[in-house]
Amino acid sequence: MSLSAETIRGEVTIRHLSKNYTLNGRPLPVLADLNLQIRSGESLAIVGASGSGKTTLLRILAGLENADGGEVLIDGKAVSGVGAERAVIFQEPRLLPWLTVIENVAFGLDTRGVSRAEAKSRARRYVQLVGLQAFENAYPRQLSGGMAQRVGIARALAVQPEILLLDEPLGALDAMTKIGMQQELTRIWRDEDVTTILVTHDLEEAVYLADRILILPREKNAAPRLIEIDLPRPRDRSAPEFVRYREDLLNLFGLH
Repeated sequence: MSLSAETIRGEVTIRHLSKNYTLNGRPLPVLADLNLQIRSGESLAIVGASGSGKTTLLRILAGLENADGGEVLIDGKAVSGVGAERAVIFQEPRLLPWLTVIENVAFGLDTRGVSRAEAKSRARRYVQLVGLQAFENAYPRQLSGGMAQRVGIARALAVQPEILLLDEPLGALDAMTKIGMQQELTRIWRDEDVTTILVTHDLEEAVYLADRILILPREKNAAPRLIEIDLPRPRDRSAPEFVRYREDLLNLFGLH
């Protein structure tokens, strides 16, 4: 997904990023001097043990939380809060129960200066993209968990972000639905050419979806690791190379 220098969008630069919380009156380091370049159009997965700072990093990238040190740049400009170039998908889709699928997807576009007609047209496009055109007039209570999450993805894409931030978006789904949604995310990422940053606990999911995997250590005196996933798409979970990546990650976390 290479873009010319004139059209680069969604490039993220993280410089010397640090974040501390307070526990029993003492500082608790969560992120320490993190440096990373995320390429335009890349799919990056962030993994790590609980407490390693995965969601904290995602929230800082989203502008929902401030760092204590360092900076985040998007297309060369410092992040100082939420921005129209970023959209976040959480584990729960957080749909408005009194709105239909298409109304949920269009919700909020008017605040971005999008006309009502354009908002409806754009919402319909993204409802179709996630395969829910037959349910555009359904209400959230009439949807399965996987369908509701598709609506959340369509709503995030409708604002046409440069960067899509995903915080365990498939964590609550059953195994079969999860696999189907992983395939959908791969297709959407390819079709929309959007930089995707995914927090996940699922190591197989990280190998399936990511170009690179960032491993955050729990011990802050240890350096983060980056693993390049050199596999063609679509990816075959049973291929020896895929299994090898998954096994290597399991070994890194001491799960074998």
